[in-house]
This record gives sequence, structure tokens and C-alpha cells, in this order.
Amino acid sequence: MSEFKTKCLIIGSGPAGYTAAIYASRANLEPLLVEGYQPGGQLTTTTEVENFPGYVEGVTGPKLMEDLRDQALRYGAKIIGGEISEIDLSSRPFKARIDNNTHYVEADTVIISTGAAARFLGLPDEERFKGLGVSACATCDGFFYRNRVVAVVGGGDTACEEAMYLANLAKKVYMIVRKDYLRASKVMQKRVLENPKIEVLFNAVTKSLTGDDSGLTGAVVTVGYGDNADTVQIDVDGFFLAIGHKPNTGFLGGQVELDEGGYIVTKAGSSATSVEGVFAAGDVADPVYQQAVVAAGAGCRAALDAERFLMKQG
Repeated sequence: MSEFKTKCLIIGSGPAGYTAAIYASRANLEPLLVEGYQPGGQLTTTTEVENFPGYVEGVTGPKLMEDLRDQALRYGAKIIGGEISEIDLSSRPFKARIDNNTHYVEADTVIISTGAAARFLGLPDEERFKGLGVSACATCDGFFYRNRVVAVVGGGDTACEEAMYLANLAKKVYMIVRKDYLRASKVMQKRVLENPKIEVLFNAVTKSLTGDDSGLTGAVVTVGYGDNADTVQIDVDGFFLAIGHKPNTGFLGGQVELDEGGYIVTKAGSSATSVEGVFAAGDVADPVYQQAVVAAGAGCRAALDAERFLMKQG
């Protein structure tokens, strides 16, 4: 078993984690970053990223994360694979075990940047068409569907916001809503239902997705209940999930305060959590924006907060 001692343990390797490692390294905190089993996080499953500053021609998700990782290594961050299997935040130094005792870590501060996983329907074809028509972020990928036909799954505020956003780009937007009503606010419902480019399919459930090696071509949807249900094929180029995210906080075992959605609660104007010396950055503490550039900025803040915390501790 390898043993490490560090001034700053960073858990998670998305834009927030790698950026935190860059800033913590430059502050001579000699951070140790635990990447998890998906180094680079969700962006590694994204093909083109065109809204991250500095990449004029756009960049692939894996390349963007590779660049951030290389920059963190350049400034001296130590990066190891694996996941946190146990962590004790009851006293400092904090203690963590990785991959069931493959590594043991003692850390003066911890930055949690484990992200949030988009909820999917569980259809076999979802995985097949990820990045080839299936997406969980209209803001990220909607640009690629200008003047095309897309579908949004969900009936809450997020789904309605995604549908409205896509309606500004796409030729037509289907909303696939499981219930016979929208759960969104009245104002948002009105906007969606009055938008001529949005067609809402109520009492609708997606059964499968269709397509070929070049990408998604459609979805098979049942509309209605029981004997009155109809099975229809809708031709769509894009299929957007808007049924929520699940923050990756299970490993914390309730040691840090979470909100009702499971996101880490941070103090106003800070990345500090309910545990002194523990900070949070990125989607794991952000139920609102969930964008790579926002997560990167949050990683910077968390590293600066950790540095200032250690300075106060002497």
C-alpha cells in the first residue's frame, strides 16, 4: 500500500479538479489529485466543445481535458488513478483510502470536485448514441442541431428551459413528457405551450432509439395509457435528456452538508463546506450552471480558499 501526505487532496478530475490542481500547485501546496475511474470526467464523452474560452476553432472534450491535465502536471501536481473508497473528515489531517487500501492519504485540506452524473433513461441505445445524437446538455450541444429536429425528455423547469433554448436553434422540438402535465412553473409552461416550434407529447415514454453508425435518426415512443396507447416513431437528429443530475457524493457518507438535491452546500461567497478545511468545486456543488468554464472557475476559487485556510492555520 502506497502512503501519501499532502497539503491538499483533490478528489475528481473534471475541469474543476484539474484547475484546482493547477492553482494549488502554483501555490506550492503540492496537491495530490485522485482522478477516479473516468479521468477527465463527463467531458471525455463529449465530441466537440466550442464554448470553452481560448479554443477559437473548438476542441474535443478529451483533448480539452488532456490539456488541463498536462498543465496541472507541468506545475507539479501529483495525479493518481482510482476512487476514494473511504474518507474520514472528522479531524485534521483528513484521512482517505483509495481503491480499498491500494493507497492511503493524509491531507491538511480537501477539495471535492467529483461532479454530477446526468440521469439517463437506461435504454441500451443511449450509450450507443452518446455523442452521436444523445446528450444531457442543450447548452453544450444544441449548436450542432441548428435547423434540425430534436427531442427533449422531461417535464420540469429544466426540460422546458432546454426546449426553449433549442427552439431558438432547431427547426422543431418534441417534448417527451411522462405525465399528462408539465411540472414547470406556470410562466415556463405558457412559454413552451405557446411556442409554435415545440410539440409536447404528454403521457409519453421512450421505448427505444434508432439510428446507424453515423448517429441517431429517431426515437420510438408510446403515447397514452393501456389499450389506448399508440406507438409512434419520431424522426429526430438530437435526443436531449433533461431529467436531472445526481451529484457524486455517496463516498462522503453524510459527513458534509448537502442540499435536498444531494449537492454539497458551500458558504456564501466561498467554496468552504460545513467541514472546516474541506472545499467543494464544480458540478458537485452547482445545481444551476453545470458548465465546464464555470467548474474551472470554481476549481480556482477552491484552491485559493484552501491556500488561505492553510495560511491562517500557520
